Amino acid sequence: MTLTQPSHPSPTTTPSRAAYGRASSTHSVFETLESEVRSYCRGWPVVFDRAQGSRMFDEDGHSYLDFFAGAGSLNYGHNNPVLKRALLDYLERDGVTHGLDMSTTAKRAFLEAFQSIVLRPRDLPYKVMFPGPTGTNAVEAALKLARKVKGREAIVSFTNAFHGMSLGSLAVTGNAFKRAGAGIPLVHSTPMPFDHYLDGRTPDFLWFERLLEDQGSGLNRPAAVIVETVQGEGGINVARAEWLRALADLCKRHDMLLIVDDIQMGCGRTGAFFSFEEAGIVPDIVTVSKSISGYGLPMALTLFRPELDIWEPGEHNGTFRGNNPAFVTAAAALNTYWADGQMEKQTLSRGDVVQSHLRAIVAEHPHLGVEYRGRGLVWGLEFADTSLAGRIAKRAFELGLLIETSGPRDEVVKLLPALTISPDELDDGMRTLARAVRDCT
Repeated sequence: MTLTQPSHPSPTTTPSRAAYGRASSTHSVFETLESEVRSYCRGWPVVFDRAQGSRMFDEDGHSYLDFFAGAGSLNYGHNNPVLKRALLDYLERDGVTHGLDMSTTAKRAFLEAFQSIVLRPRDLPYKVMFPGPTGTNAVEAALKLARKVKGREAIVSFTNAFHGMSLGSLAVTGNAFKRAGAGIPLVHSTPMPFDHYLDGRTPDFLWFERLLEDQGSGLNRPAAVIVETVQGEGGINVARAEWLRALADLCKRHDMLLIVDDIQMGCGRTGAFFSFEEAGIVPDIVTVSKSISGYGLPMALTLFRPELDIWEPGEHNGTFRGNNPAFVTAAAALNTYWADGQMEKQTLSRGDVVQSHLRAIVAEHPHLGVEYRGRGLVWGLEFADTSLAGRIAKRAFELGLLIETSGPRDEVVKLLPALTISPDELDDGMRTLARAVRDCT
């Protein structure tokens, strides 16, 4: 079974510079009314009108192959027809759309599917919390619960981590530019070196464990450690399985909870449904968002071991925890793509294709000091010239390919194609990337 979306005849014209000019003239309302904080639209100066599968179309009908996938929130592509049908059926029968945390048939169907398709086959005992609609809501709930359970304030995070834009999540985020936006001190967190951060010159966790054991270190005893198995915004930094296992062991020995932020790398992005499965660990708390709804609808989960469920009723709440349309599409995504085990195999196979193309790009440009890394269908191409990734992304857009950059200096071209992308589209996108690199060097 090939898990792709049905394709529909669509214009595939490569956008022209004339089209950019027309688009810019229509941007006046965005430029005059919308806040200066807007970002993605600056790199993609067209007005998008519709999208299907792995393609987006601007209002002039030009087609763009999407290797961005809503920053990982569209693992099953745009307007996936199976998920769309389930959503339309639900809306047409006047299903509940806004339910807070009331019990609804849509929530029940999602929870039953999540339990039977995701949790039980992996022998994961987690309770499920709906903390709010976004990833940062899930992280805030995880940090809050860890502190409540352990009765301690300190949290350990890692260099180049990204966990969200609200204050608690920013406190465990590494990026200086994003941290500065808080406007107040970000406290009660301590960064430690992520895997490979010291280039193997220091044994894993030597510094961390020494601080934990030394009463004079100044490190308050942490309640928890929060980690991404693959740092997406940090530059596609991939933690080794043995590093993650050693971290889990360290947390257990020192009575710290292990939180895995699986917001971007979960829901199959690295192959398995959860990105930590390859390492054979079971975190105490897991945060999930982005593609859990399957359709790009806001939805987030905080998962935790049952013994950690010490919340009082209403102690952590929020108006938009009950996005029932998201429950509908989430259940449809699980039943369609995760019931038979084929999605993981396909993602790993597609990942091999991406790796092969990246290997060829690196071989073609030995003078650039370029490296690639990734897992499943998340990959990064890092350039020694930190300005090059941005120029390549711009050129790729001109050629009809949507990609973004990541890393502390935006030095990494980041690839996040939909898991349902067709082989032809994947090859097409990788060939376009190779041309963009060639054109910029």
